[in-house]
Order: sequence, then structure tokens, then C-alpha cells
Amino acid sequence: MEFTKGHGTQNDFVVLPDPQAELTLSATRVGALCDRQRGLGADGVLRVARAGALHAAGVLTEIPEGVGEQDWFMDYRNADGSIAEMCGNGMRVFAHYLAVSGLEDRRDHIVGSRAGARSVTVHTATAVDADVTVGMGPVRELGQSTATVAGWALSGIGIDVGNPHLACVDPGMSADELGKLDLTVAPGFDPDLFPYGANVEIATGLDAERAIDMRVYERGVGETRSCGTGTVAAAAAALTAEGFRLAEDSGDVRVRIPGGEVVVGLTRGSAWLRGPSVLVATGRFNRSWWDHL
Repeated sequence: MEFTKGHGTQNDFVVLPDPQAELTLSATRVGALCDRQRGLGADGVLRVARAGALHAAGVLTEIPEGVGEQDWFMDYRNADGSIAEMCGNGMRVFAHYLAVSGLEDRRDHIVGSRAGARSVTVHTATAVDADVTVGMGPVRELGQSTATVAGWALSGIGIDVGNPHLACVDPGMSADELGKLDLTVAPGFDPDLFPYGANVEIATGLDAERAIDMRVYERGVGETRSCGTGTVAAAAAALTAEGFRLAEDSGDVRVRIPGGEVVVGLTRGSAWLRGPSVLVATGRFNRSWWDHL
């Protein structure tokens, strides 16, 4: 059993090539893989499989609209083994892996996700580094809400990017103040608006360079160094705070996260995300360890 370890702005993943969807990815196995003491350590697992194979194996109850049976599908699992709809950083790493492993020779193609078909463009790719743009699909505002962080109430906007987010933008917060927030405990949020949980982003307002600083607490993981869909949600919230209309306007934002920097573009209700991917290592699992799990 082979694996590759990679990251997108230090949001890190174990990549499992499994074209015919033959692996059983139980929550126990995924949790062990992602554990930083007893496994490889990662924020999530990316299974590389054909959409049709995942459907035939019962992993997918149906193939999402716009995804063909022979298209590659990013079967994404959070560090706790739960299934997530979409991951922007993971999608960049996924496309990078396809390009350098020989599984995909097109630089522009579709990758399936539980949030639907996503276009990817691999601008450059070496065995280690890549620059990738991901079409993030529709961005919808869910309404005003509030997050509670270490006893502080922060106003935010619910944003759907194929998965749920609560993006809290505070124009009066500096990058230093953002860095001092305690995110060791999960932020509180409205369970009626987010019945299946939410990723919570806290960000500064737009600066003179059209950039923001952001931190994120991901559901099923905890605080991560970056979150691709989270950067889209935070960018949308930062623009909305300045009168931007998601369904009508266009604009882009540079988002600085602890793991690096990405660029988010929004055009009349849809988004794209451009940023780096790094493939760190490739190796093999001890099969008896895997079977024991």
C-alpha cells in the first residue's frame, strides 16, 4: 500500500492512490493515519479513485452532477474519519499528485467531489512543487450569525462553499491581535443554522492591498494552518462587509493564513482559488499495521 504526503499552504494530507476503490477507509483507519503520534499525521486523507469505482463500491450513493464515471474523484476524509464535501487545499494537492504520478496528463480537467464537479488548472508542477487553480463552484450567503471564541462573541456570515462556514471579519482587529486568539477550544456557533457543524474563520478586514489575515477552526480537525474553502468564505465575507454583492459583483482577495498565502477570486456567485501545493514524500504502509486497525 503506497501513500504520498503533501500539503497546500501547510494544510496537510495523506494521499492514497486507490483507482478501483478497493480500500476500506473506516473512521478508525483514517483517524490512525492522521494521528501525529501513532500514524503519519495529517489534517485529512485524500483517496484517489475513479468516480464510477466509488459508486460501484457503495462509497458514493450517486455520482454528482457534472462528474463522469471515469473522472477522478477526491474522496476526502477529515482527521477524525468524518466525510467532508470539499477541500480547496486538498484539491490542489490532489491535482498535483495526478499530474506528477502519471495518472492524468491534462493540465485542465474536472475532478469530482461530494460538493460537485470542480475544474482544476495545473499551471506548473514538479515532483515537489506545483501552482494550481481550483474552480470552487458556487458561493452562497446563509445569513448573519455569531461565533463565540474564548468567551468573545464575533459577528459573522454563514457562507456555503459546498461545505458550511461561519466567516467572522473584524475590520478593527490587527494581524497581531488575530494571532493571539485562543483557538484551542472549538468556537461556539448556532446549531440551528449549522446542524452538521461548521468551519469557523476569523479574519481581519481588507487592507490597502486588498488582503486579509485569517485563522480557521475546521470541523472534525481543530485549528489548521490553512483551509481552502475557508479562505473563499473569509474573502467573500470581507468583500461583503464593504458592500460587495456576491451574486452580482466580481473581485479578488489575497488571503494570508499561518501556512502561507493564496488568492481568491469571486465572480457573480462563483469562486476560484489559486495557490501552491507541495508533495513531501512517498512511501509504503506496513500492511499488518493497516490490517490490525
